[in-house]
Amino acid sequence: MEFTVRAGKPEDCKDMSRMIMELSIYEKAPEQVKISHKELERDGFSANPFFQCLIAEVPEQHRSKEGHTKVGYALYFYTYSTWTGRTVFMEDLYVMEEFRGKGIGKALMSKVAAVGKEQQCVRLQLSVLDWNTPSLDFYLAKGAQDLTASEGWHFLRFDGEALDRLAKEAPKN
Repeated sequence: MEFTVRAGKPEDCKDMSRMIMELSIYEKAPEQVKISHKELERDGFSANPFFQCLIAEVPEQHRSKEGHTKVGYALYFYTYSTWTGRTVFMEDLYVMEEFRGKGIGKALMSKVAAVGKEQQCVRLQLSVLDWNTPSLDFYLAKGAQDLTASEGWHFLRFDGEALDRLAKEAPKN
């Protein structure tokens, strides 16, 4: 199938928002999505963006059943390892269901890796839900290491009241 992968633009944010909701439904957590396309525009396309993204697009003749030509995305940002240096973290990799198995996900992930290498990143990191064996198998087949299994790392989060409490404990300078 013919498709292109390109850098995201502000006008892609409505389609990204749609696909983020589709991903959240697949991950059985649509109620957790709190972000709008306006916040995506602000956070991804300001003078100091918090993330970057790639869009997978098909020609008009291959559009989805609903009429979409933007059929996948990868959202990533940079982080840092004190042990190894620059790291690219892929927050989301998503391809609409009817377009899976056509190389689009691999192309998006490969492009994130290439962009990371251009920025002198030494690794690409991501997380995947424990029950999501199709995605886990996909990443492992491409050479990813499961650090939970091999090194015992746990991925932790503070949010909501826990984040508020922790922030209140910060020293006042």
